[in-house]
Amino acid sequence: MPASHPAAVLFDMDGTLVDTEHLWWQAASELAAELDLTLTDADLPEVLGQAVEHTAAHLHRSSRTGRAEADLIEHLNEAFAAKVEAEIVPRPGALALLAALRDARIPAALVSASPRRVVDLVLNALGPHWFATTLAAEDTPRTKPAPDPYLAAAERLGLAPAACVAVEDTPTGVASAHAAGCAVLAVPSAVPIPAGDGVTVLDSLELADLAFLGSLTAAPAS
Repeated sequence: MPASHPAAVLFDMDGTLVDTEHLWWQAASELAAELDLTLTDADLPEVLGQAVEHTAAHLHRSSRTGRAEADLIEHLNEAFAAKVEAEIVPRPGALALLAALRDARIPAALVSASPRRVVDLVLNALGPHWFATTLAAEDTPRTKPAPDPYLAAAERLGLAPAACVAVEDTPTGVASAHAAGCAVLAVPSAVPIPAGDGVTVLDSLELADLAFLGSLTAAPAS
């Protein structure tokens, strides 16, 4: 493979490859309404890009509800899965980039903070053949923003994280990938993300090609 190409590309799922962040927000907002809450922009960091446990805990604290957090987690999972199954839309440029990676024989991994049930729904819609490996929330001891998911993806591919580009759409995901040592391409979906050391920002995946991704890696592909 050309040295200008990344060794692998590790993709977030929700909001990066598929347009599901608004569905997660809808699920959280509907549950919040049941708890006599109204979610606002101030709640975005507690909902978008977060694991279900984090969002459920936030709703539990904010509402002082008598419902158990486990019940809120189950409700969110069920509602989100139903919405994803009914409406999965690839983000602009996502399928073209996956096809380019396949044609260049560069492995792609799916690294998600969503539960396996939702990941499998999306995989069935996108096609599991795009990915050399996939990780869901249950597959690591900690999920995003901890580095564990991206460290595990790189390990499964037999690569150093620094040779991989992670593609993310939320500050939580960017923090996870950056902490793991990956070069990060941020394509924000709802929450602004500033560029920084090791973090490059684009408006759309349509603007990314393999040479551009390769230019981001801290370690060249061998």
